[in-house]
Amino acid sequence: IGNIFSPIRLSLKGYRILLVKPNIFVSTRDAFAHIKPRRPAFSPKDVVCLPVEEWRGKLVNDFEESVFPQFPEIGEIKEKLYQLGAIYASMSGSGSSVYGLFRKDVNGFDFGKEAFVYQGILQ
Repeated sequence: IGNIFSPIRLSLKGYRILLVKPNIFVSTRDAFAHIKPRRPAFSPKDVVCLPVEEWRGKLVNDFEESVFPQFPEIGEIKEKLYQLGAIYASMSGSGSSVYGLFRKDVNGFDFGKEAFVYQGILQ
């Protein structure tokens, strides 16, 4: 459940993050209106104990199912992050930002002039 938090032991130190915020407004109200929340197939608390390379398909943002059909460009950004070599990518919250985690620096990407892009190393 998205509003119950528990401490976990997780370090992403040294991973590279590429964050893309397209110039697209996603209404939180609309995102919630179209979401179909369900129990996850895998416990997020268990998934984050796995190597990051195993998160794909297991650590899921339910909002993606609601937002991507309305804004396919956001889903395309996630797919592009995987094409660039992300070991895990996800939309942040109800959108529209999408991030990818990488083992090494990422070069040669273009998400358009309107998108805000941040790249950094996690501490």
